[in-house]
Amino acid sequence: MPDLAQSTFILPQDAALTSAQAALKQHIHDFITTNYPANQTHLLIISGDAGSGKSVVLDAAFAQLQQAARTDSGPLAGTDNKLLVNHNEMLKIYKEIAGTKAYFHKKDFMKPTPFINAYRKAGKMADIVFIDEGHLLLTAPDPYNNFRDTNQLADILHLAKLVVLVFDFHQLVKLKSFWTPALLKRITRDYPVTHYRLTEQMRVGDAAVNRWIDQFVRGRIAPLPQPATFDFRIFADGQPMYQLIQQRDAAVGLSRMIATADYPFTVLDNKTWYVTAGSLRLPWDKINFTDRPWAQRPETLHEVGSIYTIQGFDLNYAGVILGPSLGYDKQRDRLTVNLAQYQDKEAFKKRPDLADTQDAKAAIMMNAVNILLKRAKHGLYLYAADPALRERLLAAAKR
Repeated sequence: MPDLAQSTFILPQDAALTSAQAALKQHIHDFITTNYPANQTHLLIISGDAGSGKSVVLDAAFAQLQQAARTDSGPLAGTDNKLLVNHNEMLKIYKEIAGTKAYFHKKDFMKPTPFINAYRKAGKMADIVFIDEGHLLLTAPDPYNNFRDTNQLADILHLAKLVVLVFDFHQLVKLKSFWTPALLKRITRDYPVTHYRLTEQMRVGDAAVNRWIDQFVRGRIAPLPQPATFDFRIFADGQPMYQLIQQRDAAVGLSRMIATADYPFTVLDNKTWYVTAGSLRLPWDKINFTDRPWAQRPETLHEVGSIYTIQGFDLNYAGVILGPSLGYDKQRDRLTVNLAQYQDKEAFKKRPDLADTQDAKAAIMMNAVNILLKRAKHGLYLYAADPALRERLLAAAKR
């Protein structure tokens, strides 16, 4: 069975937190010990870009907390603490960890809606609640998932003495969990709030590539950097890109094809839906009913992953298909976005309370691109379905 540390936020046994991560872990500990005796709910918000190591620190800090909670003495002994995450794939990993550590119980890890409903029904408060991938918290009712209020963070703040929230505005991928700085400020205005930001990039193995991605998702196509330790390439066709991904997977593992949600799919049926990239045609991923992360299952080498199977996880090499929703304006030399081409209809469910849904939708699309482009540690390969964008990227690679 593959080691969870290879593709997830779990540290290998012989690895340690970086100095910046260790400083954040200590900050979380100090936040808890200082504010737990208070009579008012306090909130710590941890921010940082995709790949900055937020979940690594959260896991380490929650382990420290639960060891203290399950001792017989000390100020945190016997405390009722939870770690919440909306992402199904990540929840599986947390629950698997719980089966290997004596200080963790599987009930320590929940999704936000079951936590809210259970604690409200019981009429009780948790002591300390950690929230991973907090940008996925719902900001609108979602009856399908049994959430009928208007904001999950507001509910959680009413049900916990302390909250530690991991948050990244650039990883919002659905209107029903669409956050703005103003909304976050409004929801938290009645609570003492501490902010902490991680600025390291722990996943993408070259700073110049990371900067290129940051510019790209803002619309600018810069010349491709050619780092010595990171393999960054543009492809004119998807088939040779896929062949190279297979070679990388055979050599080092954890190499996969992933794509923007520009190709038709439905979730709850048995039909196989396909992604095309020039001469390449591969099936989309399906709902993962196993307990293993998508990228760690060998058969998924022959699928195309989405943000729903890869968000929060690592790859060694990623072959990213940029679908037809991304184009190129030659006059302005800028990346363009075509909302009509985006096939993730769940992401765009109507929000009458949002004043400018078009801008919100465009932000969601580019957030998804950012998530996909920042999955790989050692190599990133790109293919663009739009001919004009493909030509521009190929030209950028030759400069």
